[in-house]
Amino acid sequence: MNHKPFVSVVIPTYNHAKLLKKALDSVLAQTFKDWEAIVVNNFSTDDTVEVVNSFTDPRIKLLNFNNSGVIAASRNRGAKEANGEFIAFLDSDDVWYANKLQKCVDQAQVGNQFICHGELWINSDLTTRPVMYGPASRATYDRLLFTGNCISTSATFIAKSLIDSVNGFDENPEIITTEDYDLWLRLAAKNPRTVFIPELLGEFHRLAESASSSVIRNFTAELQVLNKHFATQPQTISTKLRIRHRRAIAHYGAARQLTTQPKQSFSLFASAFCLSPFVLRIYPGLIITVLRTVLGAKKP
Repeated sequence: MNHKPFVSVVIPTYNHAKLLKKALDSVLAQTFKDWEAIVVNNFSTDDTVEVVNSFTDPRIKLLNFNNSGVIAASRNRGAKEANGEFIAFLDSDDVWYANKLQKCVDQAQVGNQFICHGELWINSDLTTRPVMYGPASRATYDRLLFTGNCISTSATFIAKSLIDSVNGFDENPEIITTEDYDLWLRLAAKNPRTVFIPELLGEFHRLAESASSSVIRNFTAELQVLNKHFATQPQTISTKLRIRHRRAIAHYGAARQLTTQPKQSFSLFASAFCLSPFVLRIYPGLIITVLRTVLGAKKP
């Protein structure tokens, strides 16, 4: 009988050959060795296949799969092929520290089903910021829905049976970029045993500041996820107010990312205010946008 690993690492990728090598190197460097890595390649046109084949470790497997631009489909395909009791997702532009899997396995072996840890965010200008996700009190269904996401995909370690119980990621193209948030919500509704490890166990590499179109796309996708879950909520007055408040938070978040596009930013801040003037972050965010706009206009 073939040995089944305890952990399956699922790595979706497309044209990230150089970064993928670093990601795979970080998996090979793990102190915990009972794993398999499934690279789900969306028929990359760069050297992705050559990079994967350069690793002679039989635990690393290459799966070529056309996801039609939906990364959720690649993650689902990888999860379907997984033999491990737990699945750890790793984006091909991120890396893990050597003790990441062991720390997560330790938590799994005491009964936890959903495990997450902190990451070091590395920006395109090489500035860094440590980010701790969670805590568990913020990862309940209600808190995730009404206060926002507090989980990162490359920092998760989840029981395969739990993922299977909700049929994995939603592959709806309308929620691309927020399909992970939707999954966390559906998993949280199952009330899994959840723990957040208060340690930095990986690096999340952030691209340069998003273009306006990308911010709006992500914002629209977030609203789609919210609408999907709000439809299941009781339509009481208090819940309707909470829904307006949450939508205001989403508008505020998009507005803050568009400070270099003042017209769009001001419009979103105005919508956030109309939805809920009690989102106090709106006011300093609006002031910062105004100052940037004024100072930018004064430059020769």
